[in-house]
Amino acid sequence: MAVEYEPIKGYADDSEDSVHAQENLLSIDIDSSNVEKIQDDDDDNDEKLNRLALQISGPNTANKADECPLIHRRRLVSLDVFRGLTIVLMILVDDVGGLLPAINHSPWDGLTFADYIMPFFLFIVGVSIGLTYKRVSCRVTATRKAILRALKLLILGLFLQGGFFHGLKNLTYGVDIEQMRLMGILQRIAIAYLVAALCEIWLKGDDHATPQLALLRKYQFQWLAASVLTVIYISLSYGLYVPNWQYQIPDSISSSGAKILSVKCGVRGDTGPACNVVGMIDRTILGIQHLYRKPVFERTKQCSINSPDYGPFPSDAPTWCQAPFEPEGLLSSVMAIVTCLVGLHYGHILVHFKDHRDRIRLWLIPSSAFLVMGLALDIFGMRINKALYSFSYMCVTAGAAGFLLAGIYLLVEIYGYRRATWVLEWMGKHALILYILAACNIIPIIIHGFYWKQPQNNILSLIGIGR
Repeated sequence: MAVEYEPIKGYADDSEDSVHAQENLLSIDIDSSNVEKIQDDDDDNDEKLNRLALQISGPNTANKADECPLIHRRRLVSLDVFRGLTIVLMILVDDVGGLLPAINHSPWDGLTFADYIMPFFLFIVGVSIGLTYKRVSCRVTATRKAILRALKLLILGLFLQGGFFHGLKNLTYGVDIEQMRLMGILQRIAIAYLVAALCEIWLKGDDHATPQLALLRKYQFQWLAASVLTVIYISLSYGLYVPNWQYQIPDSISSSGAKILSVKCGVRGDTGPACNVVGMIDRTILGIQHLYRKPVFERTKQCSINSPDYGPFPSDAPTWCQAPFEPEGLLSSVMAIVTCLVGLHYGHILVHFKDHRDRIRLWLIPSSAFLVMGLALDIFGMRINKALYSFSYMCVTAGAAGFLLAGIYLLVEIYGYRRATWVLEWMGKHALILYILAACNIIPIIIHGFYWKQPQNNILSLIGIGR
């Protein structure tokens, strides 16, 4: 469901098809004032005619402020295949993850098959941004479009994941504003997309970079932004003090209808489910009533006798087991933005390097570095954790995404295995609608709405779904 590659007011593509694109240009705007000046000034007639001829024959050499921008809509097939593969993995995890805990999300620390999906989406968004905003004639217009696109994703996320659809076990719809979930997958993608797009629009040099060092210099302020975000995340995660806190759960025994549970913390730098800074910031800013109510740590050994699956609480379960926790929270989204910025760098390599070997090499080098760094950090105590979106988790998943992109690029773009991947390519082009229909249970909910006499007598219940 990543934002698709749709260049915004870009100039002629400087890839291998750019010459062909210029040859097919049907109309060129010529500044009429230039013609009038040529007619009025006989002395400089030859010089101005030459300048006009240069403007007609080579639009890229003219003043970029006056030329008519070209929009090149050639898609990168391997990126669509990568996006489609991620959609397939997401559907697989949603449908089979409960039956096979090995591919389901990790209850807390660690990395499983499902934990790669969200970073892959963010990485693909970053690569797409590098292609979309490779040439921007008007930064203000591009910024306005980026903000509008992010708002659409944000509003769609609030509608789909804010509580309007209450699930498959009932037919009630609507949102209790006081209890609605504010963050979610689409909201996180919207935030990461907007920040990365603004960095690409405003924080890059104007020179054309081909050597790798020149590429780093051209985008040095984007790397600085990623470094600042990383420092902020690590400083807050290990530096802020987490006090004791409490929350309410429904209780039929209590006269007030609610039971208050207290969680003891009073620590710094804790990365466990109860006393981490990520959860504290979300409880403070968003409000605990607006957080996700079925967090993954309910599947830990402390909270489930069926761990790593959901199950009844043990008799000695800690008080935090029933607490809401937002897996797409505010502080964890900071590192999600960094993943998007890493993907943006891989998009820059696509833009500035035309040789297949150069692209593969320049993808594999940082991917290897990210993997080694992430695994080393995990060994030395900064655990890989999706719920917290730890820095080590960002490194490992970004490195894996880089390797997967290089592999798909090798198969699709170099060896030309298009027929074998056309289904994934199609899914990648329609990723957002597929995510809405499949991952958000829209299709099952629509089917669930048709029943015979009573809501329990519906098609899904007959085949064992939603009972």
